[in-house]
Amino acid sequence: MILALAATQIEMQPFLREWPGESPPCLTLVTGVGPMETALRLTRFLCETEKRVHAIVHFGIGGAYLQPGGNLQPELLDICFAEQEVAGDLGICLPDGMEYLDQSLTGDLACRLDPGLLDLGQKILRSFGRPCFSGVFVTVNAATATRHRGEMLRSRWQGLCENMEGAAVARVCREFAIPCLELRSISNYVEDRKPENWRLREACLQAAESAALIIKGMSA
Repeated sequence: MILALAATQIEMQPFLREWPGESPPCLTLVTGVGPMETALRLTRFLCETEKRVHAIVHFGIGGAYLQPGGNLQPELLDICFAEQEVAGDLGICLPDGMEYLDQSLTGDLACRLDPGLLDLGQKILRSFGRPCFSGVFVTVNAATATRHRGEMLRSRWQGLCENMEGAAVARVCREFAIPCLELRSISNYVEDRKPENWRLREACLQAAESAALIIKGMSA
C-alpha cells in the first residue's frame, strides 16, 4: 500500500479530489507543520496501521532558493524532487552562517531518498509533459524570511529549495526501511519576505495533481 503524505489539509484536499473512489487504494496522512509533529504523527501512524506501507509519497509546497548565475533556477509552480533531505538549521544560527552541532549529538543531518522512486517519479511526470527539477532539499524549523539566510543555507548545502517537514519524513522512512519520494511545487522564492508574490494555493494544486499522477503510475 502507498501512503500519500502532506503537512496540511490545504495541500491534501486537492489530492483527494484527484483520487476518486475507483482509483487504486491509497492511504493518506496529514502530519501538521514542522519536523516535530511530522515525525510524531508519521511514526504513530506506521506503528498503528494494520496496512503494510510499501512506499511513501510526500508532497506539498516549498520555497526555491535563488541560484547563482548559470545554475538552473526553479520558477514558481515548478515541481522539484528531493534527492537528499537535510536538517538545515539544527545548530547555532550566526550572522554569517550556521554552526552545526557535533554529529554525536544530532545524528546525521542529511538523509538520501530512494533513487529508484526518484527516477520513476520523474519519468512519470515527464511522460505527461511536466518538466521537473531535482536536488537537495533543506528542512527548517522556521521558514526563511530573508535572502541573506536563504543564501547561507543554499550555499552550505547546495540547496534547491526549503520546507519544514521533509527531513523528518526521510528520517522516519529510513528507520522503518520504507522507500520515500518527496516532491514539492514552488510557491515562493526564498528572499526578503514578499507574501504578495506567493502562489500558495496554485502550488498546492500543482503538487497534489503531480502526486496523484505519480501514485497512479506506481500502482499501474
